[in-house]
Amino acid sequence: MKLLRQRLSRYDAPQRAMELGVYPYFRVIESDQDTEVIVNGKKVLMFGSNSYLGLTNHQEIKEASKQAIERYGTGCAGSRFLNGTLDIHIELEEKLAEFVGKEASLVYSTGFQVNLGVVSTLTGRADTVLLDDADHASIIEGSRLSFSKIQKFRHNNMESLENKLKLCDPEQVKLIVVDGIFSMEGDIINLPEVVRLAQQYHASIMVDDAHSLGVIGENGSGTASHFGLTHEVDLIMGTFSKSLASIGGFIASDKETINFLKHHSRPLIFSASITPASAASVLAALKIVKREPERIARLWELTHKALKGFRDLGFDTGHSETPIIPLFVRDDQKTLMLTQMLLDLGVFVNPILSPAVRKEDTLIRFSLMATHTDEQLDYAMETIGQVSRQLGIIE
Repeated sequence: MKLLRQRLSRYDAPQRAMELGVYPYFRVIESDQDTEVIVNGKKVLMFGSNSYLGLTNHQEIKEASKQAIERYGTGCAGSRFLNGTLDIHIELEEKLAEFVGKEASLVYSTGFQVNLGVVSTLTGRADTVLLDDADHASIIEGSRLSFSKIQKFRHNNMESLENKLKLCDPEQVKLIVVDGIFSMEGDIINLPEVVRLAQQYHASIMVDDAHSLGVIGENGSGTASHFGLTHEVDLIMGTFSKSLASIGGFIASDKETINFLKHHSRPLIFSASITPASAASVLAALKIVKREPERIARLWELTHKALKGFRDLGFDTGHSETPIIPLFVRDDQKTLMLTQMLLDLGVFVNPILSPAVRKEDTLIRFSLMATHTDEQLDYAMETIGQVSRQLGIIE
């Protein structure tokens, strides 16, 4: 056996979990992504989706996708840089910039590619990128490719951020990159303090709004809008695979920054364009988000109910204040067992283990959609409470 294959063959953690009947990944869904899905021929309630506004099955969005395929075909057969820019891409970029309150935006093929392509491009070897230690993996990977100095500060800890800023060369560029809503624990970045420190130490700010768009801010326009700080944030990133019911991502900023990225960001230049259907579906989703604010209102009604319900049951939900609700288990084996037992009882949730979180912070990630019914939420909370008591997670 070749050395590479020999080394890789020693990795058997998934096989061991499968033998125990608690392997929680790559579960096959046999239906559309809705509040109820089919797994192994059985209906289960979906509380593991990022479709916060429940738009993935909206007829208007599906129809827009079909029309785009009829007009443009199924793909662009090239990158945006060369032959893959369509007029629908330009229209989408204009609408996105307007939505988040920036001069211009640039669409990438995925949200991961946005962070990889932006964070790796904007700063040089003498500069510093400052990261919250709970930032998304795509931000981490982008920072590694930047060749810049990396400073990580403790999660949402402004004293720690200031201490790191003091270590930076005052004559070099400093870029603070943070999640708006943190994807695992559902808390919101203390953006007012980040802005204050950035102004004091002459740093720039990039906010990853992957889980914020459609959730917070005016008409769901994100974290900066939520705090009234749009003009103080230099770059706003977003994805289409959550509230906007498609796939892809974008960065929004001033015209000069977008121009630089268009001609230097390798993940943009050397990746194929998002499909016409994807672009059209996002345009349609944006219209619905603006037209139907009651979706966001309903999402928050469910969020408040769920947070109170889980806390009353005795769960530790951390600092969450959003539709992403962590149910801390703090035990790998119990987290896996809880996930499988809930699936058997008709509730689909996501287990979060290291390295996504620290070993002592393993949790169940429970996420809401605006289209969930009260009855569905009640059943999920009751079932999670019963199984968690059986496993000794709560009293």
